[in-house]
Parts: sequence; structure tokens; C-alpha cells
Amino acid sequence: MGTSYETLSGMYKTIIVVLLIGFVAWAFQAIVPPQPNICGSPNGPPITATRIKLRDGRHLAYAEHGVPKEMAKYKFVFFHGFGFGRNDGSFVTPVVSSTVVNVLVDCFVKFFSNDFDLVLGFFQEITEELGVYLVSFDRPGYGESDPDPKRTLKSTAFDVEELADQLGLGSKFYVLGFSMGGQVVWACLKYISHRLAGATLVAPVVNYWLPGFPNNLAKEAYYEQLPQDQWAVGVAHYTPWLTYWWNTQKWFPASSVIAQKPKLSPPDVKILTAMFARQERPKENVTQQGVYESLLRDMMVGFGSWEFDPTDLANPFLDNEGSVNLWHGNEDGLVPVTLQRYIAGRLPWIHYHEVPDAGHFFPYADGMREAIFKTLLLGEK
Repeated sequence: MGTSYETLSGMYKTIIVVLLIGFVAWAFQAIVPPQPNICGSPNGPPITATRIKLRDGRHLAYAEHGVPKEMAKYKFVFFHGFGFGRNDGSFVTPVVSSTVVNVLVDCFVKFFSNDFDLVLGFFQEITEELGVYLVSFDRPGYGESDPDPKRTLKSTAFDVEELADQLGLGSKFYVLGFSMGGQVVWACLKYISHRLAGATLVAPVVNYWLPGFPNNLAKEAYYEQLPQDQWAVGVAHYTPWLTYWWNTQKWFPASSVIAQKPKLSPPDVKILTAMFARQERPKENVTQQGVYESLLRDMMVGFGSWEFDPTDLANPFLDNEGSVNLWHGNEDGLVPVTLQRYIAGRLPWIHYHEVPDAGHFFPYADGMREAIFKTLLLGEK
């Protein structure tokens, strides 16, 4: 009897050990992201873009727009947003990535209307009138730019400086960032301000954990997000090592943007529907190297612990030879306008423009890109 009990007890222990090993193996596989599918590697996506090689060996893919660089009066570096790429920034072309197109499909099916009074602006007309050259690049991990597992806002700012030097943009150039790309503008103002002729942030994504924000204001803005986004950005901030699992598991809702169900205001629905009506097919897959080193790395950097606080920045243009402009729609459902107002109040040297009846994608509206460029370059309002 004793022998049978000992045998049964030993069997249970073995089963428990096997189950624990199986659980640990499953958890490891679920938490650890797959290796990126790097462009140009065996079985990786082909290299089709023009690229530069950085000092650390990584490559940045870029695209040039506007007038020829040699004829340009103003030279810009543009930073794309979350889920976009070098060829489809909101200031470059109405062609959008496959990630964004999937969102547009949902909006089109749900809100389609034939009553379009919005016409997309055309970047080429602006560039020819003002003499603007603009280079946009796939931020690390997006499109055909190599991933950077050590990516920070600081490292990206120095990537920008190296890109400008290799392309011969001169001692000073302009920077412009949309949405998540606006965070790169903040980094440039912090780390390479001596290279800037001017800067514009358009609907820049905010980091709710900046120490300069009053706790009550940051908390109020944080809870304006959809519940699943509160969780998603919270995971990216507090437990970044769980970011991949959180946004790929099926038990809880992941980021609404990644799930293609973002919180869009009525103005955004109208603009995105018009964009979809003009869009024939996606031009590129910006997450072809993997969502972890593109979208999810963006979240971990954008909502992580920053090396600096934008609300503490000093005016980089005390000689009045440049300016910093911040634009935001007052009906933005993705990025709370209240925090932009606070930043503008904290930094009086920033020229703040709040667009009425406008959402996150207001730069696509007729005339907006022209207004944004002319305000920075010519001082028009």
C-alpha cells in the first residue's frame, strides 16, 4: 500500500513538474517577440529604397520630395507617425500604408457619405511655390530602415543629424513631425538644436508620464483614452517587456490603433473617408520587418521614461532666426488637446496654433499643409 502511494505521489510530482515546464515554455514563447525579418537578409523583404549607412552599421531608408535639393531655399527633414512610413507622411503624399488603409476601410464602411467638401492639399504645389526640399525617412524598424533594439529619442535625433550630413543639407535645416513623429522633433530641440533653422510639431503624441505635467491634468488626459489604450500604454510604460504579449494575446483588448479600431472624432472620420476614396492600393508595408521593432518599439519609446522633459526646454532661437510651431486639433480623439495647451503655456516661446473643428488628421485637410509651411517659413498666420 505504501509503495503504491509513493508511486502515485511521484507520478503527481512528475506531472506537476512537466506542467510547470510547459507553462514556462509557453510563457517565454508568448512574451519574447520573434526576431525581426530584416530587409536584405535571407528570406527577408527586398531592398527597394534608397538608403544610407549609419556609423553603427544600420541603414536608414529615405525618400526625397519637393524641388531638387540644389535649388531649394528651405530644406526639411520630416518624421512620420505611428504606422506610417517614408512615402506616406501627411505632408508628403496622399498614398498611405497598409496599416492605415485597414483603418480607413472600417471608417469607410461605417461612415461613408457622398457629401465630400474636403479636398486633399497637394505637397508639390507648396514646395514649388516656396522652394522646399523635404526628405522623409523610415524611422528605425519601419519600412526598409534597419531596426534599432537600443532605440531612444536621443539616438533617433542623432540619426537625423547623420542623415542630414550625408545628404548635404547644410549646417542648418528644418524639422517637421506628425503625430508620433512629433516626439522626434522634441528630441531634436533637445539634442541637436544648434543644427535647426526651425521646427514644427503637428498633433504630437504626448507622454503622460512627463514629470513636468501636473498629476491631475495628466491623469485626466490619460483617462480620455479608450480603456484598452489606457492598458496598452500603461503596459508599455511600466512593463515594456510585456508589450509584445499584451498586443498579440487574445484575452484582453490590445491597443485600439494596432487593432484598427481607434477613437476617431467626426472630423477625422470625414478626412479618412475622403482619403480612402482617393486611395487605390497601399504603396508599402511599413511593418514588413515585424510589428515589434516598428509599432511596439514606438510605444515603448514614446510612453517610456524619457531622458529629458520637453516642458523644461529652453528657447533654441533666442536670436529670432528661427521659430517653433505646435499645431493641434481641438477635437483630437487620439491625443488630448489639454496637454498641448499646458505645454504651450509652459513654453511661451512656442507658437501654438489650435485648429477648431479638427481632429488628429487635420493636416490632410485642404489648405492645412500650405498654412503650416507658410507659418513656419514666412511667419504668416
